Amino acid sequence: MAAIAAAIAGAQDSATERQPVQIAKIGSGGKRICMKYTCDPGYQPTSECFCVRFSPDDQYLAASFANGAINIYNASTGKQEFVLNHTEGKDGLQGPLPTTQLRWRPHSAQSKTKSVLISVNAEFDGQIQHWHIKSGKCLHTITEKNNQLFCLDYFADGSQFATAGKDRLVRVYDEATKRQVQTLQGGDLKETAGHSNRVFSLKYHPLHPNLIVSGGWDNTVQVWDLRMGHSVRSLWNCYLCGDSVDFTQDGRQILTGSWRTENALQLWDFGAGTDCAMGETVEWKSATCESTCMLFAARCSKDAESSMILAGGSQDNQAKFFMRPKDGRGVAAFGALVHLPKPVFTVDFSASSRMAAIGSADGQVRVLDVA
Repeated sequence: MAAIAAAIAGAQDSATERQPVQIAKIGSGGKRICMKYTCDPGYQPTSECFCVRFSPDDQYLAASFANGAINIYNASTGKQEFVLNHTEGKDGLQGPLPTTQLRWRPHSAQSKTKSVLISVNAEFDGQIQHWHIKSGKCLHTITEKNNQLFCLDYFADGSQFATAGKDRLVRVYDEATKRQVQTLQGGDLKETAGHSNRVFSLKYHPLHPNLIVSGGWDNTVQVWDLRMGHSVRSLWNCYLCGDSVDFTQDGRQILTGSWRTENALQLWDFGAGTDCAMGETVEWKSATCESTCMLFAARCSKDAESSMILAGGSQDNQAKFFMRPKDGRGVAAFGALVHLPKPVFTVDFSASSRMAAIGSADGQVRVLDVA
């Protein structure tokens, strides 16, 4: 079984009788959420949704599934537009292993081809695939031998991307040539030693192409400097089991979501150089919502102030929205999607931050308006 399945094996469905999925209002903040639509691909048996991502222009919403399929929806209406990489198993043989993560190639003046999506999968020789969604063609495939891939990210200008997974290394690729240009591993033997277990989340600094953060099963988030070729700093006690590390848009804070019941959602101050310090542990419980959540996913909104946070997970299966003040302190919840039948594995904000997508183990993608 793919390691991504092992990462979610602990997700428990604790309630004996499930209530209908509901939107809960929390606090008295100015933001409100309401259900926009639900995308149900109808795969039988049910195929868990591992990743959702809005395109840079908010035209499309991409979702990847445990059966390897990538579904492309109209982000405004929820209508399915394209399906990539969906091949049923034949003669009793297993089909493709999970497509674990997706990223849209950022739009840039250098790129003539639009609507390009990149994906990674949990094959035992993990594959990186570039897709042109309108033609359904796979434009390019890169194989990482003996390495299941769980995460990837583009730098903001689309000039390079990085991947990570089972073998604990971070590999950097040039987008134009599709060639690997660097392997990041280990540390400086003083502050950090690099990763010692599987990596499930990876994110470029929004302003500096030489800085990448990654996290996984070893209870750390590593800060990598491409100029040094290794990790230069670590955040300790961060147990990441999904796509749950992110930067605020100004690059001044790191968001982490850990798969645990206490201190799961945290903000870290990313200071000068690579110095990091605990900024705030975000309280999940509130006066109107006493339950807690073990997090698989956490994202900052994409407006300039990163004014919102969205996170979700298991145990109490829910996704919760938070307001993040301009000074980055005093984060408070304002709404939640509760009573989900299965754990939340992935979340994303649209580029406008006016929509949010939530994908879960029940195979459905729920999209909400945020206003």
